[in-house]
Amino acid sequence: MKTSIHRIAIPSILEVGKGNINNVGNLIKKGMFQNVSLYFGEGIEELFGASIQNSLKEANIEVSNIETISDINFEEVSVKAFEISNEVEALIGIGGGKAIDAVKYMSFLKKLPFISIPTSTSNDGFSSAGASLLVAGRRMSLPAKTPYGIIIDIDVIKGAPEKFIYSGIGDLVSNITALYDWKFEEENGKVIIDDFATMISKKAVNSFVRTEFKTIKDDLFLKELVDSLTLNGISMEIAGNSSPASGSEHLISHALDKFLEVPQLHGIQVGIATYIMAKVQNHRFERITKVLKETGFFDYAKTLNMRKDDFKRAIDIASSMKPNRYTYIHIEENRILAKKIVDTDEILDYVLV
Repeated sequence: MKTSIHRIAIPSILEVGKGNINNVGNLIKKGMFQNVSLYFGEGIEELFGASIQNSLKEANIEVSNIETISDINFEEVSVKAFEISNEVEALIGIGGGKAIDAVKYMSFLKKLPFISIPTSTSNDGFSSAGASLLVAGRRMSLPAKTPYGIIIDIDVIKGAPEKFIYSGIGDLVSNITALYDWKFEEENGKVIIDDFATMISKKAVNSFVRTEFKTIKDDLFLKELVDSLTLNGISMEIAGNSSPASGSEHLISHALDKFLEVPQLHGIQVGIATYIMAKVQNHRFERITKVLKETGFFDYAKTLNMRKDDFKRAIDIASSMKPNRYTYIHIEENRILAKKIVDTDEILDYVLV
């Protein structure tokens, strides 16, 4: 019997700290890049464009092209990729999830290194190998590749609207329910889980949920959040799929995305669904409750007027989002229990309308 050894891609550049946005040129020097293209999310160039361009100039790195990403349609992004000059040696994406996803996919199509510079931490997309784009009007996850470099400025993350931090918290605590779902799949003979990917995912979430903080804008809290979301991307790369960080709770969020005219941020939906599924699984829901309460996640979610009926509808169709998986939500009695929790749980009564 042949044994196989994992070959995984991990970032060659990983810089998390304060003031990094003014030092991008020096930080990417180890890639020996001489010509790059810059892609900003909407409104981001006005904030950080001059700093980044100055630092690249000081490092003698030429900027071939500067664009703002406003469209994440698969077709538009694909066309944009093949307009890139052959002189360009790397693509740099600066902004929120949309800009990062679009540039990540462009770099995948052009086989160019991608430098990820997120300005908010609403989910783990800045470090993962997948790209979430619009295909025929619906968000879909497409294969891309792990970023060559990840540069994060804690001060920039701190300055982003708090909703993005709450979204990152929701996306990260979901590792707890996702890992339990993955184990459930293995116990039912559907998959063989990757122990190393499991370990990375578990360490990422456990390190984060044990971090002491006074406010969610504390430097240490934000660094732990960023580091742990980065590890999520690596755990998925090791597994070759999203299972270490995405289970039944993500399927509920995907279902909401499918029928809601205006879905909430991914991590906000996932955070609520994580709480529901932790109670269904009867697994670590006390810890999840503590984190979501103490960070103010539940209080923020309450302001969004999310509806119980929408979550119950999403629970009903969640298993059809990925019929090839076999999580807790794929079992009918668990869907019945999840809907009962939505109707009767005290916290959900406070958060949802």
